Amino acid sequence: MTTTDGVDGMEDGAVIGAGISSGTDDVITPRVGRGTGRRLHGAVAHKLGTAILSGEYAPGDTLSGEVEFSKTLDVSRSAYREAVQVLTAKGLVESRPKIGTRVLPRSRWNLLDPDVLAWAFAGEPDIAFVRGLFELRAIVEPAAAALAAERRDRTDLKLMKDALAAMRRLTLATEAGRAADREFHHAILTATRNDALIVLSASIGAAVNWTTQFKMRARALPRNPIPDHMLVYDAIAAGDAAGASAAMRTLVDLALEDTKLAMAR
Repeated sequence: MTTTDGVDGMEDGAVIGAGISSGTDDVITPRVGRGTGRRLHGAVAHKLGTAILSGEYAPGDTLSGEVEFSKTLDVSRSAYREAVQVLTAKGLVESRPKIGTRVLPRSRWNLLDPDVLAWAFAGEPDIAFVRGLFELRAIVEPAAAALAAERRDRTDLKLMKDALAAMRRLTLATEAGRAADREFHHAILTATRNDALIVLSASIGAAVNWTTQFKMRARALPRNPIPDHMLVYDAIAAGDAAGASAAMRTLVDLALEDTKLAMAR
């Protein structure tokens, strides 16, 4: 799955350095590596977004002016403006003449946007935010699994089975294995035949991806979650709606426990 604006493209090296100055100047000190177009403004958006999600800039704070920021980041003013437009589209900031660019209240942030999720997990995510993601998954995914058990067809089951096979073969320690994990959850939402649920696929997939990566920062996963996914698949394949819902709820609950252990470490 791809992010909505493609701003994650900086991960291949567009940003040089890390860290945000939290001094009284409230400006970002590292320079952003030279690039062009989408990649460069994506790198700036990533840096600013990470600063906001990490709390370096709080709701109500006003960012430094366009000229000052452009010099500090060593980027063109147009790249900075485009980056702010990305943040604006995601509900993080608003820009007004004579006032500047202000960080909006957290209630306005599109926290389910895949890029915003990536920025939240770039540092140490807040436990309340992580818990909220799992509460969302616990509400949506068990119900989706139940619908999938009632409405899936052979194509859906093949997509789920292929994703599981890739997860086993590649493991969740690899990006390819985590992509297969996202495909598994996407296939379940698709099998619901509910457009409103399918729209959540990118957000659910991003939440699965970033929580899995976070759990593996310090060490390997505390247990192998693939058997839990198999139980979900078996129930969906059998047309057992109640069983699919229960299996998915267990999968999400265990994933939350693993994440709590990772955060405690």
